[in-house]
Amino acid sequence: MNTLQFSFIIPVYNRPEEVDELLMSFTTQEGDISFEIVIVEDGSNLDCKHIINKYHNQLEISYYYKENSGPGDSRNFGMKKAKGNYFIILDSDCLLPPQYLNTVYAYLSSNYVDCFGGPDAAHESFSDVQKAINFAMTSFITTGGIRGNVSNEKFQPRSFNMGLSKQAFVDSGGFGLIHPGEDPDLSIRLNRMGYKTVLIREAFVYHKRRISWKKFYQQVYKFGLVRPILNTWYPTTKRLTYWFPACFSIGLLVSIVLLLANFRLPLFLYGIYFLLVFILAFVSTRSLRVAVKSILAIFIQFFGYGYGFLKSTIAIDFFKKDPESRFPKLFFKHAN
Repeated sequence: MNTLQFSFIIPVYNRPEEVDELLMSFTTQEGDISFEIVIVEDGSNLDCKHIINKYHNQLEISYYYKENSGPGDSRNFGMKKAKGNYFIILDSDCLLPPQYLNTVYAYLSSNYVDCFGGPDAAHESFSDVQKAINFAMTSFITTGGIRGNVSNEKFQPRSFNMGLSKQAFVDSGGFGLIHPGEDPDLSIRLNRMGYKTVLIREAFVYHKRRISWKKFYQQVYKFGLVRPILNTWYPTTKRLTYWFPACFSIGLLVSIVLLLANFRLPLFLYGIYFLLVFILAFVSTRSLRVAVKSILAIFIQFFGYGYGFLKSTIAIDFFKKDPESRFPKLFFKHAN
């Protein structure tokens, strides 16, 4: 392993306020590990260059503006421009805890891997909706811990908090043009090439996520659309668990219909599940408001993802539609 030289790669699209908060969190990093920050403005109408100018005396920042081609292509652009040999990819709506880089450096120094991912968490300053969405997206009871609450041998890092060596980037070609889904796509390809991907549990970031229920629904709906496409590209990655949100949502609707026929048991079981959600969310957040909103977040998450998953599965598996022609909004084009 060569001496680690870190480059943070951050694509941004019309989010100057988020960039300001993220860069501020960089100024609080503990230790004396050197790093550079590469910010790629992905065709924004509202750029963040004036924000970056505030930090030039505190941080080593490179700024690039390019035609809009999506976050995956923008990350690739940034990695090509970076000077380091190990890239850490963040979303612009993240904040770094002070120990983040020290944690990553310590792990890679003793257990080097060419690709890692870290979990996300909700900062105490986040809104109740953001905290509820964070619970829905990270809790074992909803996602099985696939975003960082459990470890597995082939963890699929998510690009809001992901490390990638320069060699792995060069060999793999980086991210594809599908979005969302570009991060599991890259992880699967890396695994097939023999690269190891792991979870560094302690290397978490604070992730703001969506700030409204509507935006959250749109996000999870797209997640659902993408999964059958990935299953088609990589059939060995198919899992029955991907059907859970759709089955859960259909089952809930059937349970409501059965209640009209005075058959209460199915809906009673759903009630037990949501009671457990409420208890776990309250224990986790210490907030009754967040616990209640966590139930709504899970409704939106399961129905949005489940609907997208069924729609995509029917189009691709049953009607044999080409994913890019059927769902063109999920695919970007390379910037010129």
